[in-house]
Amino acid sequence: MIMESLVLNLQSKNQISDYIAEHHLMHYEAAILNEFIAAIDNNDLAQLQLLNSFGDCFRAITMNLHAYRKGLEFGFTKIAFDQHGWFKRPAFLDTEDLQFGDTSRYGNHSTITLGRGINHTWTYALHYSFGCAGGGYGLSVYGKQFKSRESALTFALNDLKAMMTVKVGSSDTTNDKQPIILATLRDIETAIIGLYQLTLF
Repeated sequence: MIMESLVLNLQSKNQISDYIAEHHLMHYEAAILNEFIAAIDNNDLAQLQLLNSFGDCFRAITMNLHAYRKGLEFGFTKIAFDQHGWFKRPAFLDTEDLQFGDTSRYGNHSTITLGRGINHTWTYALHYSFGCAGGGYGLSVYGKQFKSRESALTFALNDLKAMMTVKVGSSDTTNDKQPIILATLRDIETAIIGLYQLTLF
């Protein structure tokens, strides 16, 4: 097994090829490592140095470069790393949190968070609660992409609605609190009607 820590150069082709052969790689990881091989084959030292600047091991390079390129899809161009060498997550613009299903009895609710990139590509985060059970994920350059706030919100509302609808009438009364689920669905319908009315003007 080769050591991951490395400085890649024009003589590193065998090391990269061995790493590819010895690991089960994500599609993007293999593609990035093949970019290294292409740079070596083309004697493109500048490209090799650029790729190499994203980390000091194969895993860091591929993950950081992938994160940077996903950020480009939202218009984020800054290259910055934290103290551990990982790519810094860009901050989305015009973020807003929308709450659904809050009840005074339980105090739980679901939240849709909207945000846009510099190039006006939108995405959303979702934190959902059925009562005691739930889950979610934050705003990320890996999220689904939308051309407008309205299209992102419409998709997110339908996503949350589908999750809640499955839980209506659930026999798991410990995790799935029907008052919260039904209140969430009511709030979703109100939001959908509001969006529809906006399209009429």
